[in-house]
Amino acid sequence: MSAAYDCQRCGACCCNPSENVAEGYTAYVTLERGAALFKRKDLMKKFVVVDAEGRHHLRLAPDGRCLALKGALGHAVRCDIYHHRPSPCRRVQAGDALCLRYRADRGLPVG
Repeated sequence: MSAAYDCQRCGACCCNPSENVAEGYTAYVTLERGAALFKRKDLMKKFVVVDAEGRHHLRLAPDGRCLALKGALGHAVRCDIYHHRPSPCRRVQAGDALCLRYRADRGLPVG
C-alpha cells in the first residue's frame, strides 16, 4: 500500500460514486455467489439488501456510504465487515486507478 494513500484514513471507495447517484443507481457493491458474508446471517441482515432482480448488494446509508463504513471520510475510517468483505471491495488497492478515481469523486487529494 502506498504511504500516500492510507485506506484507514480514506474510505472513498466505500461510497456510491456520483455518476451512479446521477443515474439513480443505488445498488453499488454486488455480492457474488459464495461470498464469505453469506455465511454470517447476522451480518447479512444488517449490511445486505436484495434488489428487485434478487441480487444481493451491500446496503448503503442515506448519504451513499456503505453501511459497514464507520468514521469520517479522509480522516479515520474502518469497515465493520472487513474480514468478510466481498471481492469488489478487495479489488481496490491503495493508489491504483480505481482508488484515485474514487478519491477524486469525493474531493480527496489524488496527487
